[in-house]
Amino acid sequence: MSNVIIRRVKEFLKLYPPFSFLEDAPLEEVAESVEIRFFSKDELLFSKGDQAQNCFFVLRQGSVTLLDTRDDKKSIIEVCDEGDVFGVLALLGQRPYILSAQATEDSLVYAVPVSVFEKLLKENSRVSLYFAAGFASGQVVVRNDLSESQKARSVLQKNQEDRGLLIFTGRSDFNYSKDVLSCGPQTSIKEAASLMESKNVGSIVIVNELFHPLGIITDKDIRNRLVSKGLPNTTPVSDLMSSPVLTKKQDSDFSDLYLTMVKSRLHHLIFTENGTPESPVTGVLSDHDLLLSQGNSPAVLIKALMNTEDIAEMAAIRNRAESLLRYYLENEVTMDFVANIISEINDIIIEKAIRISQNQLEKEFPEQSQVKFCFVSLGSEGREEQLLRTDLDNAIIFEDVPENAFEKTQQYFLEMGEKIVEILLACGFQPCPAKMMANNPLWCQPLAVWKNYFSDWILSPNQNALMKATIFFDFRAIYGTKRFISVLREHIYREISSKNIFLNFLAKNALLNPPPLGFFRNFILEKSGEQKDKFDIKLRAMMPLADIARLLILSHNVVGINNTFRRFEKLAELEPNHSELMREAGKAYEILMRMRAIEGITHNNSGRYINPEKLGKLQRQMLKNTFYPIDELQKIIKVRFQLDYFGS
Repeated sequence: MSNVIIRRVKEFLKLYPPFSFLEDAPLEEVAESVEIRFFSKDELLFSKGDQAQNCFFVLRQGSVTLLDTRDDKKSIIEVCDEGDVFGVLALLGQRPYILSAQATEDSLVYAVPVSVFEKLLKENSRVSLYFAAGFASGQVVVRNDLSESQKARSVLQKNQEDRGLLIFTGRSDFNYSKDVLSCGPQTSIKEAASLMESKNVGSIVIVNELFHPLGIITDKDIRNRLVSKGLPNTTPVSDLMSSPVLTKKQDSDFSDLYLTMVKSRLHHLIFTENGTPESPVTGVLSDHDLLLSQGNSPAVLIKALMNTEDIAEMAAIRNRAESLLRYYLENEVTMDFVANIISEINDIIIEKAIRISQNQLEKEFPEQSQVKFCFVSLGSEGREEQLLRTDLDNAIIFEDVPENAFEKTQQYFLEMGEKIVEILLACGFQPCPAKMMANNPLWCQPLAVWKNYFSDWILSPNQNALMKATIFFDFRAIYGTKRFISVLREHIYREISSKNIFLNFLAKNALLNPPPLGFFRNFILEKSGEQKDKFDIKLRAMMPLADIARLLILSHNVVGINNTFRRFEKLAELEPNHSELMREAGKAYEILMRMRAIEGITHNNSGRYINPEKLGKLQRQMLKNTFYPIDELQKIIKVRFQLDYFGS
C-alpha cells in the first residue's frame, strides 16, 4: 500500500473509536495492515452462520446494514454509519456470525486483520473496554452490558482535571482522630469536661469495659443538656450522652461516610473495628475533619444553608450547587451519590422555606399553626432524582380537623403553600405547568381527603387517574408529621390488594411509550414544533423505566423505596430469574439521568430534548444500549399482566 493511501487510512481511522485511543505508532501499524474492499449495492459482506473471517470491518464510505434472519424473515438490527466497527466476532476466535452484513449502497470498507489488533487489545485498556462495553455495531461482546458502558464512559472520556476535592474523587485519605478520648458511663460530666479541656477536643466517646461505644457527648451537649437545664456537674455522662451511636469501619467508602453524616445530621461519626457498636472504637470523624478535607464541597453548602434564612443567599447557594453538580457529572461520580447530595440540598431549601413561611403566618393563624401537617415532594423530587431545578411537584397533607375548623385551616396551609412556592421559585425552581403544587387547593387537603383521592384513582383507574397516580405514588415526606406518609402508604396497599385489576391498568399505562428506536434502529425524534428532530429523553426513555419500576414494586407490596434505580436493585433481589435484567435497567436509568443533567447544565434548560446528531459516537451507542432493558421489561409486563387479553 502506498504511503499516500496509508496516510489517508490513518487520518480517517484516528477520527473514530477505538482507533482514536491509539498513539501514533500503533495507529500507523494498523493503517499499514488494512485491506480496502469494495462492495456493490445489495452485496453480502458475510452471512449469518458463516465462520468469522480473520478480520473485522470499518465502514469508510456508503451504507452497510446488519440483518437477522428468523423463520425466513429478515429484520434490520443496525444500520452502520461512516466510521462504525462491525463483524467483531473474529476478535472472539473465529465464531460463526450471528448476523448478516449487506451493503445497501455501493460501499468502501476497511478490513482490519485480527492478528494486528490482538496485541492492541491486550496492551490498550481503552481499546479492549470499547469492545467489552458493546460499542461496536452489531457486536456480541457483552452486548448491552451497561456495567461495562458505565465503566467505559469514565475510561474513554478525556481525563478530567482533578481539583483535589476528596468527595469527588472517591479517595479516602482524609484525616480523622485515631487517638479517641473516652470514658466510662458513670464518669461525671465535670470529669468528662475536664478531660475534653486537657486534650483540647470537642467530644468524648462513652465506652464499656470492652471499649465498645455506648454514646458520645460534645461541647454542645454540655451547654444544651446540662447548663441550660441547671443540672449538677456531678451528673453521670450516661444521662446526657447521645445514644445509640452510628458506627462505621474506618476503611468504608468515603461517599458512604459522608452521606451518613449529612443525612443523619451528625457532627461526629465513630469508627469501630468491624463497623458495628459491638466492637472496639478505633477512631472518630468530625464534620470539621470533612470541611478541612474538602474546601468548597456539599458540606460547606449545606452548612451555609442551615445557617441562613435570607432567600437571596439561599438562591446563591443553590446556584453554587449547580457548579458542584457539573463537576460531579464530568468526573463520573456515581449517580446514587449525586442524587443523594442534590436531594439533600433541595430538601434543606424546602425546609427553610417552610420555616420562614410558618414564622410569617404564626401571628395571623395562632390556632391553625398548631395543626399537624406533612409537606411532601412528588414526581422526580419525590424519587430523589431531580438533579436540575425543573418543575415543582409538591403537596400538603394536614391532620383531619372538625368541619367548622376546615375552611380556616385550609386557608392557613394554602397561604403557607403559596409562600413556600414563591421562595422556591426565587431559588431557581420552575412552577409545575399542571399546578400540582402545595398552593393549589386540590393538593392541600386533610389526610381523609388524600385517602379518598388514592382510593378513587385505584378503584376507577381512567387515564386521568393513572396520570395522577404516576406522580402522586412517588410521594416523599420532606417536613412535618411523617407518620401521615406511613398511614397513607398502608391505605394504598390495602386498596390495591382489594382491586388487583388496578395493576393491570397501571401496566397498560407503562407500555404507552415503546422502546425509542424506529424501524431502522434510529432514534424516534420529535416530528414537529420547537423540538423538531430532537430526542425526548424523559418521555421516551426515562418515563418508561420509572413507570415499570413503580408498577413492579407496587406489585410486590414493597414499602418505602421511591428511587427508580434503587427500586430496580430491590427487584433484582425479589425476582432472581430476572435479576440481571433488573440491574441493567437500574444502570440504564442512571446513565439517562446523567445524560439529561449534562444536557440541561450545558444548555441551561431542563435537558429533556437531546439532539442525537450532536452526541459523539460513543454517547449515541451508549444511549441506544439503555433502550434494551425497556424492550425486555415491556415484554415481561405484557405477559405478566395479560395485556393481550386486557380490554382497551
